[in-house]
Amino acid sequence: MKQDYPPDMVTLLEQTIAHGASDLHISTDMPPMMRQDGEITPLYQKPIGADDTRRLILDILTNAQRARLEETWELDFALNIEKVGRFRGNAHFSKGCLEAAFRHIPEKIPELEQLGHRATIFPLLGLQRGLVLVTGVTGSGKSTTLASMVQEVSRRRAGVIVTLEDPVEFLLQSGRSIIKQREIGKDTTSFSEGLRHVLRQDPDVILVGEMRDPETMRAAISAAETGHLVFSTLHTIDAPKAIDRIVDAFPGDQQPQIIAQLANSLEAIISQRLLPKASGSGRVLATEMLRVNLAVRSCIREKRWEQIVGLIEIGSRDGMNTIDESLGDLLGAKWITHAEAVSHCRHEETMLEFAAIRAGATK
Repeated sequence: MKQDYPPDMVTLLEQTIAHGASDLHISTDMPPMMRQDGEITPLYQKPIGADDTRRLILDILTNAQRARLEETWELDFALNIEKVGRFRGNAHFSKGCLEAAFRHIPEKIPELEQLGHRATIFPLLGLQRGLVLVTGVTGSGKSTTLASMVQEVSRRRAGVIVTLEDPVEFLLQSGRSIIKQREIGKDTTSFSEGLRHVLRQDPDVILVGEMRDPETMRAAISAAETGHLVFSTLHTIDAPKAIDRIVDAFPGDQQPQIIAQLANSLEAIISQRLLPKASGSGRVLATEMLRVNLAVRSCIREKRWEQIVGLIEIGSRDGMNTIDESLGDLLGAKWITHAEAVSHCRHEETMLEFAAIRAGATK
């Protein structure tokens, strides 16, 4: 596709969706780039100069958003375009030039089965209290999983669900529960400030879009410890690293208290990765599930993170599975390539054993 000048942002986003891409990147002296099945490819061939990138981005922002961008040099925002779709945007500066990234948010929230989650995720939706974390790298589908989980909770139970998001991505529909979606910078000043007041809003379930700082982590853990079901995300690749990251976010003298609170309140960690399909089109979900039982709580209290993987390996009765088991299942069913499975597994031999079991079961 070639053009002598960059079109407006609405056209670019419309064409991004038409190509089945998930993301659009606007960068200075580069053509508009889209992410298809995890790979970056050009949407147009002609690079865009700094003046045009600035025009494209500012044209879709409100006056309030422009003012915030000028003040903080960073802006997370949601964008609704009629007959096109909903997007999560981030405007930022690079080498003094304004640039942006956009993520398409599907109008319909996928069901957990459609996303590729195992049946072991469903008992988490019936929890009355505790902390449930979804972890993974950027672009691994954490927000989609959380939205699907909360939407299903709303169908199942009567209560009040309060979300704190930056920005609000999926538009959740109240079912048996009342859902209040609050956006950082619009409905409250920060995650930590929103959490400070959320308990006065009579919530049963709280969704925290991301635990970014110690204040947010402490408030989320305290809410879970005092009888609320809290869902949140972290940018880590597995359960032990998620626990380690939370603890290391605090000064040494505060860590014993956080460890004790985490041991009492943590209920589960779902770690996930989106991998390219062997067919070359689309991606498939690989997951690891940690359910926090008495043995895991003991490991957390005693800072024996290195033993948690072993407990996941023997915890199938509690609904646990390792990433190697998930990868082996996908490889055995020929959803992913051998090279892809090996590049993401912990122990190749274990993963291949699961692959052989799955392959034998499907014959």
